[in-house]
Amino acid sequence: MKVNALQIRNAIFWALVAIFAALVAAIRRRGPFGLAVIVLAAAFVVLAVVLVIITAKLKEPRIRKLFFIVTGASAALIPICAILHNLVYGLCMMWFGGDFWGTGGDEAVFFILAIIVCPALFVLGAIGSIVLLVSAMLRKKES
Repeated sequence: MKVNALQIRNAIFWALVAIFAALVAAIRRRGPFGLAVIVLAAAFVVLAVVLVIITAKLKEPRIRKLFFIVTGASAALIPICAILHNLVYGLCMMWFGGDFWGTGGDEAVFFILAIIVCPALFVLGAIGSIVLLVSAMLRKKES
């Protein structure tokens, strides 16, 4: 049986969903993060980038392509926004001094993107992708 790009993309998508669920479970546990969580997070980002690249090259309906790209891009943006949060905070502290943020202040834009917006977009994209995959499977069974 020959494996095509669509099957690879779908396998990567399901792996991303499973890793996301495992990472959410690990974060909810609130224990110390071990090497397994770090490896899962790294795999999550790599698979997200691969998902976007494969989806961009596939010829398929625009709505399906949109949902898969939103899923992959939002997953890849989570660590990027976390890094940018720390980078902007550190640079502003260095350039403008330690009292620049005031008491208890912090750079919040990239932090909110990393912990709220990007995971929400991932869930939205994943749900839309699942709905489209299931509807395509049902249409294929009917014909």
